[in-house]
Amino acid sequence: MAGRTAGLVLLAGAAALASGSQGDREPVYRDCVLQCEERNCSGGALKHFRSRQPIYMSLAGWTCRDDCKYECMWVTVGLYLQEGHKVPQFHGKWPFSRFLFFQEPASAVASFLNGLASLVMLCRYRTSVPASSPMYPTCVAFAWVSLNAWFWSTVFHTRDTDLTEKMDYFCASTVILHSIYLCCVRTVGLQHPAVASAFRALLLLMLTAHISYLSLIHFDYGYNLAANVAIGLVNVVWWLAWCLRNQQRLPHVRKCMVVVLLLQGLSLLELLDFPPLFWVLDAHAIWHISTIPVHVLFFSFLEDDSLYLLKESEAKFKLD
Repeated sequence: MAGRTAGLVLLAGAAALASGSQGDREPVYRDCVLQCEERNCSGGALKHFRSRQPIYMSLAGWTCRDDCKYECMWVTVGLYLQEGHKVPQFHGKWPFSRFLFFQEPASAVASFLNGLASLVMLCRYRTSVPASSPMYPTCVAFAWVSLNAWFWSTVFHTRDTDLTEKMDYFCASTVILHSIYLCCVRTVGLQHPAVASAFRALLLLMLTAHISYLSLIHFDYGYNLAANVAIGLVNVVWWLAWCLRNQQRLPHVRKCMVVVLLLQGLSLLELLDFPPLFWVLDAHAIWHISTIPVHVLFFSFLEDDSLYLLKESEAKFKLD
């Protein structure tokens, strides 16, 4: 659940515009890119470009054509502002001021900090919760799945390519499905392990089919959006229903309920789609920043709940 669940569907919807936006459809932008490539991206000019390109840019995969697109984007933005028009998007994204090799610096740093928060809380969880706790394996697995998703989110916002985009989307979908599995284990699987095992196999089959379709047949943004809306709603409703049913009996469950409600509320930040402040900070970056403390709260809930379940299982063992 933590972090990526709520905003993924909105991100997927925005990405549906990636095939073409107002800025990259402008003749002035297209002509600029074409002329820049002819002038700089072949023969001796290309060798000169490569010789003066910083090593960190080449290692990050920035090409001469990418540089042309970047420079022409700002030429087009300047003309729009000069004529009093609103800032356009390019390839489904707002124009961002590049820092070193970071394409979207604020979102990349925020994604990294989300991953760091997940790592710190994972270490704390493993230190505080004995491995004999019934939820220990599932919670630790969820933490690693979340860490992997934030790694690819960081990479994607650092360098947007077809591969990094797909990895970001696929790993984010995996987090949602694992959150559903985590909820299944907590609500049903501890009493009925066979049900949890069967449900896990179903989720793995769904994820495999989802990734296979988008990778091998057609990367359909509309389908991706619909699929993630559906599983996101299942995730939210299931967790929230369990929290409401148990909040009086288990006070620590209120942390989980706050996380669910916070994620839904914070996801509304994505609706405030505006050009980046200082060409760095947009609504998506603000959403990423705002989810950092949510990780701490959710893993704090997992820690409290795992210790409660351990205490409960030990008490039953003594009675037996």
